[in-house]
Amino acid sequence: MPTLHWLTRNKDLKLAAQAPYRLLEADDAHSYGDVATGNMIFQGDNLEALKALLPFYAGKVKCIYIDPPYNTRSCVSIHYEDNLEHSQWISILYPRLELLLEFLSEDGSMWISIDDYEVHYIKVILDEIFGRSRFVASNVWQKRYSRENREAIGDAHEYVLTYAKDVDKFKASRNRVPITEDQAKVYKNNNNDPRGRWRSIPMTAQGYRPNQMYEIAAPGGAIHRPPEGRCWSTIESEYKKLLAQNKIYFGKDNNSQPNVIRYLDEVEGFVPWTWWPHEEVGHTDEAKKEIHSIFGKSEAFSTPKPERLVERVLHIATNPGDLVLDSFLGSGTSAAVAQKMGRRYIGIEIGDHALTHCVPRLKKVIDGEQGGISKAVNWQGGGGFRFFRLGEAIFDDSGKINPSIRFGSLAAHIWFCETKIPLAPRPEKPASPLLGIHEDTAYYLLFNGILGEKSPSGGNVLTSAVLRLLPPFDGPRVIYGERCLFSTQRLKAENITFKHIPYDIKAR
Repeated sequence: MPTLHWLTRNKDLKLAAQAPYRLLEADDAHSYGDVATGNMIFQGDNLEALKALLPFYAGKVKCIYIDPPYNTRSCVSIHYEDNLEHSQWISILYPRLELLLEFLSEDGSMWISIDDYEVHYIKVILDEIFGRSRFVASNVWQKRYSRENREAIGDAHEYVLTYAKDVDKFKASRNRVPITEDQAKVYKNNNNDPRGRWRSIPMTAQGYRPNQMYEIAAPGGAIHRPPEGRCWSTIESEYKKLLAQNKIYFGKDNNSQPNVIRYLDEVEGFVPWTWWPHEEVGHTDEAKKEIHSIFGKSEAFSTPKPERLVERVLHIATNPGDLVLDSFLGSGTSAAVAQKMGRRYIGIEIGDHALTHCVPRLKKVIDGEQGGISKAVNWQGGGGFRFFRLGEAIFDDSGKINPSIRFGSLAAHIWFCETKIPLAPRPEKPASPLLGIHEDTAYYLLFNGILGEKSPSGGNVLTSAVLRLLPPFDGPRVIYGERCLFSTQRLKAENITFKHIPYDIKAR
């Protein structure tokens, strides 16, 4: 498979692994509403924020939507330097995309807004990180409703690339696009059918299937067989059921080729396709008006997205209660839409406008703001979010553990490094050093005097006395601690693998 090469590739491929693990520090002065909803807004470098969140949310995110800087060779935005040299732009995105993949649930999907200038390069990067088999679609969003006459060829669209953790599972779980009133115009009720509006669908399918090649007699006497190169779309027994239900239409003369009657109330929606016209998902002027209505006309986000565009993504990819992640939160559109649609969300934004834009916008949404999609989804307000900043690193530059680290933070980090799954929620003051059991192996952490020992080591040293205090497990045990007083033979006899803190902890 082709791969993309750039000036700093070898260094950039290591950035995700080298990013430090940092603590998450809540700032309730900027939190709002019901913080128990689990919605989170982060201010900080999204690479370090993703690394900090990974031990808690790996494999739990149903939908990732990102609208990263486009690298468009213009510096219109006051919030992003959207004019990065190409290799620098790649070096920013590559490690972040690597980490984002680990957050997706098995039926989860990732959606990336991008324009013509970098779309082909980011496609190659995503194919390398995700694998080409996980590519779903390159959706085309018509962002303009009027002509662009300043360029050689008018720019009228952008892309929303879609990848899935498992394409088959995503396909099975994704939702159809609701039918619009304009699309529903073809459903009529000229015969006053009590079931309401309907349309006729030809009862043929492409190909030849012997059990779908029977004769059909119309009420007016005409005999029909499938046209050449086609067959009926159902077997004869199913056709007879439809006929008994008065769901076969033979035209006004009762002699035409049979059609299946499809009632409007039976239509679940359309299978999503890759052309997204502005009439359905909005345009850039609509997005700017939404931003201006909240922050005033002085705002200058260069590529704002309309709420209807994000609504389309979240409708297809998620259901109420699912978790959405946006690591380039910008003005907060994806979090605002998730809030209004009843999805949980994590938003990450590096700049000051995490406080000057994202927080004020979400406060207005929670208070019942009626812009964007509010009326369409009957948004009345409610919910809340908790605001976070990145705290100290768990490890210092020499690899030693930060003395201010608590048991729970180190436990979550170790468990994730060992199992690649998040640690189940634990009380703020856990009573047991047993972190959990994964694939028939028990994991323990002796740290911060978890056993309540009075000795200088606080029970952080594996001794016979400490071993007797550990929750028993009849199988392999991995024990992290500051020191071990057992011989190699004793460890083998006890089926224990001892790992030293901090030397055996993956610090990066």
